[in-house]
Amino acid sequence: MEIAAEVRAARLRAVDVVDEALARIARADPFLCAFAEVWEERARAWARAVDLRVAAGERLPLAGVPIGVKGRHGLRAAGPLTAAGCVPVGATSVPGPGAPWQTWGLGAHGRTVNPWRADRTPGGSSAGSAAAVAAGLVPMATGSDGAGSVRIPAAWCGVLGLKVTNGRTAPSNPADPPTTPGRGGLTAAGVLVRHAVDAEAYWQVMAPEDKRPERNPLRPPTAVFSADLGFADPDPEPLALARAAARRLADAGAVRLLPPSDAPLRLEDPAPAWLALRTPGADLRAAERVRERNDRLLAGFFARADLLLTPTTPNAAHGHEGPGDRFSTALTWTFNLSGHPAISVPAGFGAEGCPAGLQIVAAPGEEMLLLTTARAAGTSRPARAAGTSRPARAAGTS
Repeated sequence: MEIAAEVRAARLRAVDVVDEALARIARADPFLCAFAEVWEERARAWARAVDLRVAAGERLPLAGVPIGVKGRHGLRAAGPLTAAGCVPVGATSVPGPGAPWQTWGLGAHGRTVNPWRADRTPGGSSAGSAAAVAAGLVPMATGSDGAGSVRIPAAWCGVLGLKVTNGRTAPSNPADPPTTPGRGGLTAAGVLVRHAVDAEAYWQVMAPEDKRPERNPLRPPTAVFSADLGFADPDPEPLALARAAARRLADAGAVRLLPPSDAPLRLEDPAPAWLALRTPGADLRAAERVRERNDRLLAGFFARADLLLTPTTPNAAHGHEGPGDRFSTALTWTFNLSGHPAISVPAGFGAEGCPAGLQIVAAPGEEMLLLTTARAAGTSRPARAAGTSRPARAAGTS
């Protein structure tokens, strides 16, 4: 990351970088409500410690990078990031007690808003992390993803959101539900950033043992676009935006799109299985049958193609009243059940000015393939549509 390079070279001090981030938060957060807590004095003390470590000759890959951590308990899981030089500046918002889990976040100043349209939700449950990154308050924020909780807010806030392979690292929020025996649990760690290179920096810290070589750039990975995974019913606009983003990836040479007939995929709707696995005392036999069938189908798919592309959500960002009976998770929670890594990358803007996302899924352990593909997606992104409102950061908040 550029910030870390400047701090390591002593052209910037971590304390000054953190002071600037805290000033941005002070200006913007009364409106965005992205933070549940801001740790001004602790953040400054941590930043001073980073400057001392750099002066002592310690090479910190993320020196002085201010981060938000998901929820009040998220700091405990951010240990590898702080060891690498990150400076946590606060706890980002998550849904309040008893709140509908799929809709919104509750910050210190009230309900978290979407930086692009205040009357729309940023998504959840990593609501504050996505809003803070999209608004430029911090360049990186941690998340955890049990049904799409990183990818959905990433899509609706117009940033990148990575969910790692289930079980590869500890979830970012220790308060998340315990693991399910034999599958590593539904919840996986994740991160929200604006640039793919920053997600790569995160992954290099969180999984330094991952030494898989990058693929031959002359042979792009093969990919198949699925509109609905065989069961979902996406709205026309997010589907069209995701399909266009997939086509731009292909046109840029980042992927080689295969016809769906080359790697057919029709999964079983995971909704009943996911809900049963989260319900204490539920009979899990039917849920495990759904999981096992979809696992077999996904294994067959990834034997024929490298990447699976879908819309991140079947619907656009909704109002703060919630999505009604619709599951915004319809296209994401399949990969919490299966454990596959997935990333949401910006796909463009809808007619009402809200971003949408393209979900990219890879075989277990293939985070670097996702990240190199996301890097290419960033260079092929369309310009913001004429008349689209800018996020809060463009109005003087960063």
